[in-house]
Amino acid sequence: MHRTGLLGLLSFVVLLGANAAQAQEAPKQQTTGNPQALADSRESSAQEHRFWDKENGWLFAGVGAARTLDYFSTLNMRRRGRQEILLTNDVVDNHAAFASIEAAGTGVSIGASFLFHHYGHHKLERWTSFVHIGVATSGAVRNYCLKTAHPKTLP
Repeated sequence: MHRTGLLGLLSFVVLLGANAAQAQEAPKQQTTGNPQALADSRESSAQEHRFWDKENGWLFAGVGAARTLDYFSTLNMRRRGRQEILLTNDVVDNHAAFASIEAAGTGVSIGASFLFHHYGHHKLERWTSFVHIGVATSGAVRNYCLKTAHPKTLP
Protein backbone atom coordinates (compact mmCIF):
# COMPACT_ATOMS: atom_id res chain seq x y z
CA MET A 1 0.00 0.00 0.00
CA HIS A 2 2.78 2.42 0.95
CA ARG A 3 4.81 1.67 -2.20
CA THR A 4 1.77 2.15 -4.42
CA GLY A 5 1.11 5.59 -2.94
CA LEU A 6 4.76 6.60 -3.38
CA LEU A 7 4.78 5.42 -7.00
CA GLY A 8 1.57 7.32 -7.65
CA LEU A 9 3.02 10.50 -6.18
CA LEU A 10 6.21 10.09 -8.21
CA SER A 11 4.19 9.55 -11.39
CA PHE A 12 2.16 12.67 -10.66
CA VAL A 13 5.31 14.77 -10.20
CA VAL A 14 6.83 13.45 -13.44
CA LEU A 15 3.65 14.13 -15.42
CA LEU A 16 3.38 17.60 -13.92
CA GLY A 17 6.96 18.30 -14.93
CA ALA A 18 6.33 17.08 -18.48
CA ASN A 19 3.28 19.35 -18.79
CA ALA A 20 5.29 22.30 -17.52
CA ALA A 21 8.07 21.62 -20.01
CA GLN A 22 5.58 21.59 -22.88
CA ALA A 23 3.95 24.78 -21.64
CA GLN A 24 7.32 26.55 -21.48
CA GLU A 25 8.34 25.55 -25.01
CA ALA A 26 5.44 27.33 -26.70
CA PRO A 27 6.17 30.84 -25.35
CA LYS A 28 9.86 30.50 -26.23
CA GLN A 29 8.98 29.89 -29.86
CA GLN A 30 6.65 32.89 -29.95
CA THR A 31 9.13 35.36 -28.44
CA THR A 32 11.98 34.70 -30.88
CA GLY A 33 10.58 37.07 -33.52
CA ASN A 34 9.64 39.90 -31.13
CA PRO A 35 12.60 41.71 -29.48
CA GLN A 36 10.40 43.35 -26.82
CA ALA A 37 8.88 40.02 -25.79
CA LEU A 38 12.38 38.53 -25.62
CA ALA A 39 13.54 41.35 -23.33
CA ASP A 40 10.46 40.88 -21.11
CA SER A 41 11.12 37.16 -20.81
CA ARG A 42 14.74 37.85 -19.81
CA GLU A 43 13.59 40.27 -17.11
CA SER A 44 11.13 37.77 -15.69
CA SER A 45 13.78 35.04 -15.61
CA ALA A 46 16.15 37.43 -13.82
CA GLN A 47 13.54 37.89 -11.07
CA GLU A 48 13.41 34.15 -10.36
CA HIS A 49 15.17 33.04 -7.20
CA ARG A 50 18.01 30.59 -6.84
CA PHE A 51 17.02 27.13 -5.63
CA TRP A 52 19.35 27.16 -2.62
CA ASP A 53 18.21 30.56 -1.40
CA LYS A 54 17.74 31.47 2.26
CA GLU A 55 14.01 30.63 2.37
CA ASN A 56 14.48 27.17 0.86
CA GLY A 57 17.37 26.56 3.24
CA TRP A 58 15.10 27.23 6.21
CA LEU A 59 12.26 25.20 4.69
CA PHE A 60 14.50 22.19 4.06
CA ALA A 61 15.88 22.46 7.58
CA GLY A 62 12.27 22.48 8.79
CA VAL A 63 11.51 19.34 6.78
CA GLY A 64 14.57 17.65 8.29
CA ALA A 65 13.56 18.72 11.80
CA ALA A 66 9.98 17.51 11.29
CA ARG A 67 11.23 14.14 10.02
CA THR A 68 13.59 13.89 13.02
CA LEU A 69 10.70 14.63 15.36
CA ASP A 70 8.64 11.96 13.59
CA TYR A 71 11.52 9.48 13.99
CA PHE A 72 11.81 9.98 17.74
CA SER A 73 8.05 10.10 18.31
CA THR A 74 7.61 6.80 16.45
CA LEU A 75 10.36 5.13 18.49
CA ASN A 76 8.72 6.46 21.67
CA MET A 77 5.38 5.11 20.51
CA ARG A 78 6.88 1.66 19.85
CA ARG A 79 8.56 1.59 23.29
CA ARG A 80 5.14 2.25 24.82
CA GLY A 81 3.72 -0.86 23.11
CA ARG A 82 1.87 0.79 20.23
CA GLN A 83 1.85 -0.62 16.71
CA GLU A 84 3.15 1.27 13.67
CA ILE A 85 0.51 1.75 10.99
CA LEU A 86 2.42 3.07 7.93
CA LEU A 87 5.49 0.81 8.03
CA THR A 88 5.98 -2.62 9.51
CA ASN A 89 7.04 -2.87 13.13
CA ASP A 90 10.20 -4.73 12.03
CA VAL A 91 11.31 -1.76 9.92
CA VAL A 92 10.69 0.74 12.72
CA ASP A 93 12.43 -1.48 15.28
CA ASN A 94 15.52 -1.57 13.03
CA HIS A 95 16.73 1.91 13.99
CA ALA A 96 19.29 2.26 11.18
CA ALA A 97 16.78 1.28 8.50
CA PHE A 98 14.11 3.56 9.95
CA ALA A 99 16.54 6.50 10.16
CA SER A 100 17.48 5.88 6.52
CA ILE A 101 13.82 5.94 5.52
CA GLU A 102 13.28 9.23 7.34
CA ALA A 103 16.38 10.74 5.68
CA ALA A 104 15.21 9.47 2.29
CA GLY A 105 11.84 11.15 2.90
CA THR A 106 13.64 14.44 3.44
CA GLY A 107 15.63 13.88 0.25
CA VAL A 108 12.51 13.11 -1.76
CA SER A 109 10.90 16.31 -0.49
CA ILE A 110 13.91 18.38 -1.54
CA GLY A 111 13.95 16.58 -4.90
CA ALA A 112 10.26 17.32 -5.52
CA SER A 113 10.89 20.97 -4.62
CA PHE A 114 13.76 21.05 -7.10
CA LEU A 115 11.56 19.65 -9.88
CA PHE A 116 8.95 22.31 -9.20
CA HIS A 117 11.67 24.99 -9.18
CA HIS A 118 13.22 23.70 -12.39
CA TYR A 119 9.92 23.85 -14.26
CA GLY A 120 8.97 27.27 -12.90
CA HIS A 121 6.37 26.27 -10.29
CA HIS A 122 7.87 28.36 -7.51
CA LYS A 123 4.78 28.42 -5.29
CA LEU A 124 4.54 24.63 -5.44
CA GLU A 125 8.26 24.46 -4.73
CA ARG A 126 7.72 26.23 -1.39
CA TRP A 127 4.40 24.54 -0.61
CA THR A 128 6.00 21.09 -0.93
CA SER A 129 8.06 21.88 2.17
CA PHE A 130 5.18 23.57 4.01
CA VAL A 131 2.92 20.53 3.52
CA HIS A 132 5.69 18.08 4.41
CA ILE A 133 6.49 19.95 7.62
CA GLY A 134 2.80 20.05 8.55
CA VAL A 135 2.13 16.37 7.87
CA ALA A 136 5.29 15.11 9.60
CA THR A 137 4.75 17.33 12.64
CA SER A 138 1.08 16.31 12.89
CA GLY A 139 2.09 12.66 12.79
CA ALA A 140 4.68 13.20 15.52
CA VAL A 141 2.19 15.02 17.73
CA ARG A 142 -0.30 12.19 17.19
CA ASN A 143 2.34 9.64 18.18
CA TYR A 144 3.08 11.46 21.42
CA CYS A 145 -0.64 11.85 22.21
CA LEU A 146 -1.42 8.14 21.94
CA LYS A 147 -2.00 6.37 25.21
CA THR A 148 0.43 3.71 26.33
CA ALA A 149 -0.78 0.25 25.43
CA HIS A 150 -0.99 -1.78 28.62
CA PRO A 151 -0.43 -5.51 28.21
CA LYS A 152 -3.38 -7.66 29.12
CA THR A 153 -2.82 -9.69 32.25
CA LEU A 154 -4.32 -13.10 32.71
CA PRO A 155 -6.47 -13.59 35.85
